Amino acid sequence: MLNMIWPVFIIISFSYAIFSGNLEHLNTSIFESTSDAIILCIDLLGTICLWNGIMQVANKTSIIDKLTNLLSPMIRVLFPEMKKNKQIQREISMNMIANILGLGNAATPLGLKAMKSMQKENRQKDTLTDSMLIFIVLNTASIQIIPTTVIAIRNSLNSNHPTSIVFPVWIATICAAIARNRCCYIVN
Repeated sequence: MLNMIWPVFIIISFSYAIFSGNLEHLNTSIFESTSDAIILCIDLLGTICLWNGIMQVANKTSIIDKLTNLLSPMIRVLFPEMKKNKQIQREISMNMIANILGLGNAATPLGLKAMKSMQKENRQKDTLTDSMLIFIVLNTASIQIIPTTVIAIRNSLNSNHPTSIVFPVWIATICAAIARNRCCYIVN
């Protein structure tokens, strides 16, 4: 569907620019936006590399073990099928920590690894377990304490207050988590 919508938007934009005499402005904006996109990507890449590095260092030290122990009661309640599997609890914990820190890009591979491990434990390979569903809900809601990616984007766009987004993000992610959990239980 999107492969039809975007070309239509592009054709309409070019047509409007030609008929309104703004073709020069369109060319200028195309080159400015590509330059801005590259600068934004470089800024985000730096942030992603920093936090992925921090997560790797934490993984090699006892910090993840301590945080896993801290999150363990909540993980046992949310994922009762995974009580005995410490490796899956660790993978879930790392994913949750990355999400809490607002590191969606770091959380994604960690989440995929946890899902792969949960699938190995799954007896019915064509059906998701309750733990897998809850994990998907938590990942989608992505409860964040520090939305680092959003702050980095706002900072790269020269926002006067890049961290002013923190409180609204808390509200939005908590509401999303509650709504998704309720929907998940309604479906079951």
